Amino acid sequence: MRRHVINFFQIGSLVMLLVAVALLAAVATMHFAIHGAEVQVPALKGMTVAEARSQTSGLGLNLDVDNRYYSGDVAAGHILTQSPDPGAVVRREWRVRVSESLGPQKVEVPQTVGQEQRVAALRLRHVGLEVGVTAQLPWPGVADGTVIAQDPPAHAQGIERPSINLLVATASDETPDGFVMPDLTGLPLVSAQAELSSVGIQSTTTFVDVPVAAIGDGIAPPTLPIKPGAVISQLPPHGARVDQSTQVKLTVAK
Repeated sequence: MRRHVINFFQIGSLVMLLVAVALLAAVATMHFAIHGAEVQVPALKGMTVAEARSQTSGLGLNLDVDNRYYSGDVAAGHILTQSPDPGAVVRREWRVRVSESLGPQKVEVPQTVGQEQRVAALRLRHVGLEVGVTAQLPWPGVADGTVIAQDPPAHAQGIERPSINLLVATASDETPDGFVMPDLTGLPLVSAQAELSSVGIQSTTTFVDVPVAAIGDGIAPPTLPIKPGAVISQLPPHGARVDQSTQVKLTVAK
């Protein structure tokens, strides 16, 4: 009887030992599965896009070039910004988003005001620029589809992006004194006020402090700082019907 009891405890001890070993192996396997799939994001700023792509692919990461900007400090073809930040720990297959430098601005911003919208777009592309935001506004005495304003203006220097926003004339509304509110956000205050005053609409301005935007979370592209003097919101909003009795409220970054 005593021998059977001893054998029972020996078998029980052996079973408990095997269970403990199995649990340790499972924990080790889980730890490896979780942490073995994590990598540290390298510092990419200043690298060429090809170099950055080679380094990130070697770590199992995906590289996306989201934007391209002019820069007098970073050579063309090199990385300007990245998201997530260097040193961030992410899972493999994570998308690292970067912006590429176009080098110093060398192109001359052409004059498109007075041209038909399609012709203006072709002229911009011919010099390596893109059409950015296109807004429309009824404009008496001007043919439908004619560019009546652009931002940045012709011959501008120190522009950030290779894109030009256009304001295009549209056919008159059914009510002669009615207009469709254009999108003024992002425009310099003076440009926004000029567009409104040209059709007899008054505006008021409120200046506010704008916090520095976070670089992003690795999914959304990085947000560039808002320039002082740029319109950040408007009331009535883009697309609303307004007339010369409407007073537009502009909120502008300090």
